[in-house]
Amino acid sequence: MSILIKPIITEKATTQSELLNAYAFEVNTKANKVEIKKAVEAAYGVSVEKVRTINVRPDRRTRYTKTGIQHGKTNAIKKAIVQLAEGETIDLYANM
Repeated sequence: MSILIKPIITEKATTQSELLNAYAFEVNTKANKVEIKKAVEAAYGVSVEKVRTINVRPDRRTRYTKTGIQHGKTNAIKKAIVQLAEGETIDLYANM
């Protein structure tokens, strides 16, 4: 089971990483805070101070087409905001 799926690179997440030294990741929905902390420390070689998690509900949509009403939804995801110790950073753009 892979804990970290991908880093979240948005305007809000970039601002948090610059000002608060906190990075956002999309993680497995069954992962807890302890597992997320160990995975980030192992993957990036940094010491994690705090982990906050957010469960994002799926978006439901209804489309009216020629064949009738179509119902659909997106997948539910879990986000983790990881705050690092003072003076440590993660370079998310190194592998590009």
